[in-house]
Amino acid sequence: MDYVAPSKVVSLLLDAGTAKARASLRDLVIRGFLAGALLGFATSLAVTAAVQTTIPLVGAIVFPVGFVMIVLLGLELVTGNFALLPMAMLDKRVTAAELARNFAVVFCANLAGSLFYAWLLSISLTMAGSVPPDAVANKIIAIAQAKTQFPQYGLAGLLGVFVRSILCNWMVCLGVVMAMTSTATVGKIAAAWLPILVFFAHGYEHSVVNMFVIPAGMLLGAKITFADWWLKNQLPVTVGNFVGGCLFTGMALYFTHKPKPEAPADLAPPAPAPPPVLELAAEPVLELVTNEPEHDADSTPAAAIRDSA
Repeated sequence: MDYVAPSKVVSLLLDAGTAKARASLRDLVIRGFLAGALLGFATSLAVTAAVQTTIPLVGAIVFPVGFVMIVLLGLELVTGNFALLPMAMLDKRVTAAELARNFAVVFCANLAGSLFYAWLLSISLTMAGSVPPDAVANKIIAIAQAKTQFPQYGLAGLLGVFVRSILCNWMVCLGVVMAMTSTATVGKIAAAWLPILVFFAHGYEHSVVNMFVIPAGMLLGAKITFADWWLKNQLPVTVGNFVGGCLFTGMALYFTHKPKPEAPADLAPPAPAPPPVLELAAEPVLELVTNEPEHDADSTPAAAIRDSA
């Protein structure tokens, strides 16, 4: 069976969080850059599928391909790390400095990869500005503008975006967890696909997705400023993603399935004594003792005849 029990999954999550915290700067930058770009690929694929079919759910069905590639390749996605590293720190495997280092480096690397793909896609969709935006480009523009319009609802709009980002990373980090419930590649893909489909179909707010889709919309002509992007979306969504991943996935699973500590060798209970072995006493050897006195060598019949002679 390739199924991995929840308690074992939490142990694997703790190991993964520890390894991510101690990864080299080079590895964090490369893996984070690739993860940001691959999630951009998946987002543009989802938009293309929704535009071509006019069925938004189709976009949600295909979007998890990017997340699956990230998981299978062991790349760095800051939103997934929002669950893994706090768990490891709570288990005293990771320091606060290591956690902050990972978050900062991976966030910037995800941003760089997302911006790079957004720039390439804008060139692809407009022939480097030679043709007007097509249907897919216009859809990206509309999505980017919608993601920065919540302030018109005041604090209620801010709260709505914050809650959407919590719900989003609750599901995204659950995708990380579900991928570890199987040792088979197909099992990992199927398990991780489910929660990612759920978050995207609901239209929740994901920090790294927005690192791609909002700048891509700006490059394609959306009327969005840098301040609109960061103050009206990127910063509050990132905070909400941290809350959702850390509390509702990482901490929740840690407290209910955390590994039980092993007792030290000197405090371990003594091994049970072996059962007593019944030994049968040897039976006494009965010796026949005659009442006749022992004869010496000269008390034989031959000696008596000799004496009588």
